Amino acid sequence: MADRACSPPITNSFRPGKSVAIARHVWQMFLVVLAVTPDLVSGAGGGKNGPPSRRNHPKCQEITIPMCEKIGYNMTYMPNQFNHETQEEAGLEVHQFFPLVGIRCSPDLQFFLCSMYTPICMESYNKHLPACKSLCERARNGCGPLMRQYGFAWPERMKCENLPEYGKELCMDPTLASQEAQNGGTSSTRGGSSSGSKGGHPTKSGHQKTSIGGGSPKKQGGVSGLGGGSKKQGKGDFMGGGVSQNQGSWIFKGGSAVKSPIYNPAGVRPVNTLHNQFTQSKDANNRNCTCFCREPLVEISPDRNHQKIKTGGVPHCALSCHSPYFSDHEKTFATFWVGLWSILCCISTSMTVSTFFVDMKRFKYPERPIIFLSACYLLVSVGYIIRLIAGHEAVACDDAGAIRYETTGPYLCTAVFLLVYFFGMASSIWWVILSFTWFLAAGLKWGQEAIASYSQYFHLAAWLIPSVKSIAVLAMSSVDGDPVAGICYVGNQSVSNLRGFVIAPLVVYLIIGTSFLLAGFVSLFRIRNVIKQQGRGKTDKLERLMIRIGVFSFLYTVPATIVIACYMYEQHLRHDWESAWTCKGCWPHKAAPDYTVFMLKYFMCLVIGTTSGFWIWSGKTLESWKKLFNGSACCHGNAYPSRKYANASYQPAKPHPLSHV
Repeated sequence: MADRACSPPITNSFRPGKSVAIARHVWQMFLVVLAVTPDLVSGAGGGKNGPPSRRNHPKCQEITIPMCEKIGYNMTYMPNQFNHETQEEAGLEVHQFFPLVGIRCSPDLQFFLCSMYTPICMESYNKHLPACKSLCERARNGCGPLMRQYGFAWPERMKCENLPEYGKELCMDPTLASQEAQNGGTSSTRGGSSSGSKGGHPTKSGHQKTSIGGGSPKKQGGVSGLGGGSKKQGKGDFMGGGVSQNQGSWIFKGGSAVKSPIYNPAGVRPVNTLHNQFTQSKDANNRNCTCFCREPLVEISPDRNHQKIKTGGVPHCALSCHSPYFSDHEKTFATFWVGLWSILCCISTSMTVSTFFVDMKRFKYPERPIIFLSACYLLVSVGYIIRLIAGHEAVACDDAGAIRYETTGPYLCTAVFLLVYFFGMASSIWWVILSFTWFLAAGLKWGQEAIASYSQYFHLAAWLIPSVKSIAVLAMSSVDGDPVAGICYVGNQSVSNLRGFVIAPLVVYLIIGTSFLLAGFVSLFRIRNVIKQQGRGKTDKLERLMIRIGVFSFLYTVPATIVIACYMYEQHLRHDWESAWTCKGCWPHKAAPDYTVFMLKYFMCLVIGTTSGFWIWSGKTLESWKKLFNGSACCHGNAYPSRKYANASYQPAKPHPLSHV
């Protein structure tokens, strides 16, 4: 009966007849098996979906599952992506699909199932090599209607949308590869014409054809079909599976087109290589160029949450938890360096904020924004200290050993992001407000009360703008990990986010604040000259104030400018650094980030908070703390003892609006 059921090829459009009745009997047996293991269809019990990264490099083993013994390759590895530890375990599950394979609802189903349960293993390539999306769709289109007819959906963990597309990423599709071989191959170029001369030689436009499994069948060999490999296994055969090592792609080598021996098991389609970006020249690197996710970069599952992740032009490839560009010694020093300055910043800003609470009446506008600026940097330093306590991996890395991409959690990562980003941006706005209030006092001759009357608007701007930006980052799931500092921020992996949420706002804040500051200085110089010309008194006090404002402005603007320059350096060269790693051996120059620039960036980010206490470094601060510890701080609010004045209506003269410290 089984032979009779298998003999007629049944298509999607079933017609009434004897063959259909036989197929129904076969399906009844199949449904009984599926009822015993319902997790096969639901996807439960198999662990996380997505291809494993094969970080432990399991050894290749010969395929022993009967249904997958003759499919075009004969070597696999365990555990597979469903966490089956042995082939016996995988065979029990994959053979439950044998009725579908037997009635041949799709000629691609057998290869697709075997590529999932017995993934191909190659000694020269230690990454997971999945089936192509096109192969899965043909299998699903052929067998999906029959499954729905009996009340079953296509298995969730075999979703075709999770697989790479043929021609864009490394994947297997023997049918399309054979068609390309018969048609003379196709091209895969970037920025050039897709047509080219036969055999993959350079075209007239200067570009070349790049295809694995394409080209002339005589030159590149074929791919064994389903159900059996090549019977002739000569010297060039790959693992005895009928895949020849002579297959390859035409690439540029030293300015000329040469044949590169790149393996093509079962119709593998290559990642778009980058050698076509380089012009033909005599000084070009004389090396082969193939771009893929190299260790310690981490290959990730192409699910919905990671559709945009791309490293060095290779999709579904993420940076490792720790930066691959620096040595272990440099990574250790980076932790020490960031931790040191975050602690110093926390101590300095804590003293500034504490002094404000000890003597609040002493700090009035236009200087009061300095206190809020220091408070912001206090919380920024707390974010870095949380990373120091919790650890690099707990904050910036996910469970798979990759850096966090496009996330809004977990809570530790989100908390560090809000502390560092929200209060970092708020501190920049408080700097703008400080420069603006100085300009109002010096340039427009505003008094304390007039400036203080607008304090609610200052607070609205200082807290609302960073809130909107932080909410936008979280809504867009743009929080990512910093592989060097180990914090969660925005723009660490996305250059567009770095430009939009970090560089652009910092540049705008710095320009506006510096403009107000310069305008205020011009006004102070004019006041000083007028006082000297009129001979109304000494200008020592005004000059001391100008010096203090100048020093404080220097201590802010210089570090802020350096931080922006470091971010500009990073966004400009990041693609080169990543491509030099994924395309190792073919990048035209040694592209690697400068370790000093990164250390300088973190130092300048935190030194502003450390030096913000410069404004309160005076004898008055010591006097305030002495009175606190001596128990007389309660009397400090009245600088003029009441016993001195017989008339209760007498009020002392108000201090100069520009100096309260």
